Amino acid sequence: MEQARVFASGPYAQALFAGHNLPAAQLDTVAKEVSRLTGLGVDYVKEANLRISPARFRKEVLRDDRRTLGRYDMRFEGVDVDSAGENPSYDASDTGIAGAFVATLHDYLGRELKYESTDAYRPSAETNSQWDWKHKPTSGGPGMGPGSEQAQPYVAADLGSAIRKNPHLKVFSANGYFDLATPFFITEYDLSHMDLDPTLRGNVQFGYYPSGHMIYLNVDALHQLKDDLAGFIAKSAN
Repeated sequence: MEQARVFASGPYAQALFAGHNLPAAQLDTVAKEVSRLTGLGVDYVKEANLRISPARFRKEVLRDDRRTLGRYDMRFEGVDVDSAGENPSYDASDTGIAGAFVATLHDYLGRELKYESTDAYRPSAETNSQWDWKHKPTSGGPGMGPGSEQAQPYVAADLGSAIRKNPHLKVFSANGYFDLATPFFITEYDLSHMDLDPTLRGNVQFGYYPSGHMIYLNVDALHQLKDDLAGFIAKSAN
């Protein structure tokens, strides 16, 4: 993992910055290292110009086995109708758990709460396209001037502003190693760009777990998360 961190923030980032001006020898070197760290073929990495989207990775890495990987948890394997194409036709880490969660919720509503309804419960309603994303940042953001709006919230700037205004605000970031929806390294990057004063950087703590997006699906990780949160709360209260 540390090798991937160093490579992604160093030689890989420099190669992407160079774009099509990257020398052929350096392209070969970087592509081989991407292949070693991801399991993707060197030729595929080159054909993608070193830029592989999460969806492409999930479809390509096990293509020879006719399998795809889950988005929320890459330990889940899916079987598409064929092994061609660019993107998986579904998220195996979603379909693998949705039925159990929906059934449990309906059982709890009916048996425990005595609540009956004919409405279908949808764990993912796909309604975010209707949201009003307009946002006036509390503390700037890339290219943002006073009173301006941006298409989507720049939450790292908002969180940084909140911590500066309330120095007692503490943040715990829980990360699953196999989460491709909110990868831990992107989270590390975002939270390290809040422009915090050195005296406030300790307000942000990280936890890492052998899990995907839903840490509680791994019982061992769930216990570890519980212990970490209990320690974080106790320490923050002092």
